Amino acid sequence: MIEVATVRFDAAALQQWVSDTFCGLDVPPSDAALAAEVLAAADLRGIDSHGVARLPTYVAMLRLGAINPRPNLTIVRQSASTATVDGDNGLGLVVGPRANEIAIDKASTAGTGWVSVRNTNHYGIAGYYVLQAVARGLIGWSMTNTTAIVAPLWGAEARLGTNPISIGFPAGDEPPIVLDMATSAVAYGKIEIAQRKQQNIPAGWAIDAAGFATIDPQAMIDGGALLPLGSDRELGGHKGYGLAIAVDLLCCALSGANWGPWAPPFSPGFAQPARQVGAGIGHFFGAMSVEAFLDPDEWGRQIDDFIQTMRATKPQTGTPGPLLPGDPEREAELLRRVEGIPLLRPVVDALEQIAADQRLPLPAPLS
Repeated sequence: MIEVATVRFDAAALQQWVSDTFCGLDVPPSDAALAAEVLAAADLRGIDSHGVARLPTYVAMLRLGAINPRPNLTIVRQSASTATVDGDNGLGLVVGPRANEIAIDKASTAGTGWVSVRNTNHYGIAGYYVLQAVARGLIGWSMTNTTAIVAPLWGAEARLGTNPISIGFPAGDEPPIVLDMATSAVAYGKIEIAQRKQQNIPAGWAIDAAGFATIDPQAMIDGGALLPLGSDRELGGHKGYGLAIAVDLLCCALSGANWGPWAPPFSPGFAQPARQVGAGIGHFFGAMSVEAFLDPDEWGRQIDDFIQTMRATKPQTGTPGPLLPGDPEREAELLRRVEGIPLLRPVVDALEQIAADQRLPLPAPLS
């Protein structure tokens, strides 16, 4: 294993630089600021695979004309509580928040809001969207399909994306519960991080191009595939596989986006699928008004009691005890707002190349 240095940047300064970078690529200022906010949320919450480390790919796709910097979102079908949105091939970091807001607005009037999106692109971390709903006292849902890099259970080639899903629950006095997870054994970004650090990956994460288990991240990248959450049948791989299918159907079959192996690649280096069954990739957002089901104060008391009961569980020997979904991310954000965002040296090198190309210097590092 080779130790890779990290460099820390002030979170606000880095976010502003990302926004300015998007503006330099013909993204309108308000959209650029929104896209930068979504990426900053990932870095602040410790999800390094989906933060500014992804910026080089967004930049490359915008420069190639593969992503529309000025999309015109349209609602192509809707009811009081539902909508289908066409994202006009825009940045998912912009299309996603706009569509999520539609779901939230519908929930405020109809009690629930459900929005399926087509013709969009990679939208960052799923958890960002549910946090927007939670901030307004709503239960939030968010999911997306992605480029096919995950093998079905007992399959030897990629047919599904990592297909993340997030659900957020507001509480009373306690912090919210925020589930944010891939339906694969691990997010693809973790493979990229291991590759940058020149580290092996744990057994059960991936297979190589021949369909054999591998601990070499490069073997997965070179024609291999990730495994579904649970890896194999005995450990519950059929459950991760099933969840990935559900995400594909809600995000794509329901909206008219490309599902399964036909999802377009997010990175310029990947070949286009053999055929298209829809437009772009798809997202799915939901918002539920607590008040439509239960008195909000009663809900707050119940969720606080639930959280406190889980935290009071006798800890397993050698562990800090049970965590609630969202705890690690919240703790990371508290720390990183003070100490800055740590970026691996290879990520900084890629950002410095963008800075040179755009003639927009990176903020001075904190360390």
